[in-house]
Amino acid sequence: MIKVLIVEDSPVVQSLLEHILRSDAEIKVIGTVSTGLDAVVFAKKYQPNVITMDIELPGMNGFEATRRILEEAPVPIIIVSSHYQKENLAMTFQALEAGAVAVEEAPPGIGHREFAEKSKRLIQTIKSIARVKVRTKRLSLPLKTSPPQIRPKNIGKRIKCIAIGASTGGPLVLKEIFSQLPADFPAPILVVQHITTGFLKGLVDWLNQTTVMPIHIAYHGEYALPGHVYFAPDNFHLGIQSNGRLVLSKEAPEKNIRPAVSFLFRSVSKAFGSSAVGILLTGMGEDGAQGLKIMRERQAITIAQNKESCVIFGMPGEAIRIGAAAYVLSPEAIALTLKELVTGSSEQGFN
Repeated sequence: MIKVLIVEDSPVVQSLLEHILRSDAEIKVIGTVSTGLDAVVFAKKYQPNVITMDIELPGMNGFEATRRILEEAPVPIIIVSSHYQKENLAMTFQALEAGAVAVEEAPPGIGHREFAEKSKRLIQTIKSIARVKVRTKRLSLPLKTSPPQIRPKNIGKRIKCIAIGASTGGPLVLKEIFSQLPADFPAPILVVQHITTGFLKGLVDWLNQTTVMPIHIAYHGEYALPGHVYFAPDNFHLGIQSNGRLVLSKEAPEKNIRPAVSFLFRSVSKAFGSSAVGILLTGMGEDGAQGLKIMRERQAITIAQNKESCVIFGMPGEAIRIGAAAYVLSPEAIALTLKELVTGSSEQGFN
């Protein structure tokens, strides 16, 4: 039985979340509180397995409550919010930086057409993270690892494009990787990050504060510039042509997912073959594994995040299982490897 504490100041949303979570036989709601301070006190006293945390709370906000709980009574925390105001988005990603493991939108009312889908997603996320071992500042340790030796046929090859896929736990890993890359990084980086609709702009703004590389939400038809990072926008697949022009697609979702990581990996593989790098990071499910395998079959460099540093090992674990990943690395080693791969590469562009 997964014991859940709901932290939400709106009685309507609080009742809705209770209704959704009590519908699952494996979840037990052991309490509801409406302030951040009450959440801290409850967590210390009753030790829930998971906390759903609103951001906009009276007195102590959700970010501060998250920080306090993870310092005093560590437990996996999901940010559950229906507010997209700029200040709330900023606090949401501050909460992720403090150690919250996921962001979910509060499901709409029972009669809404997306109620069932978003309720199912929230329940799945709670079940996936219930046994996560929370470690605050888990990615802030000093670098103690060296990049792996890249096989000889990759040495000296110009890397034209980096493709990255991530889901639950991904934002903090992306921050760790991007913050270590130089402004003159000589290849564009394309990213599919599974995240609740409405939160992508906040993620991009947050990442832009911690990296010298410009980070954007991709636009259809623009050229991917070296040293820039491009995220797939909400509800669009992201791809790229061999001339470096980005492609956004409304093709059907893949296993109910759009944007899909595998779509990105297949597109990058078709455009650049062995001159590409594919990286699959933490997340639940299997998205990206088959696409990464295609990249490896076409002689691209393929990397999966190691289990020890993942919040959820589903996506990289599946890639490893099917032989799609040539290397299994920590976030620190991934950043070092990317720098090693492009060291000395002065060429830019896609010719």
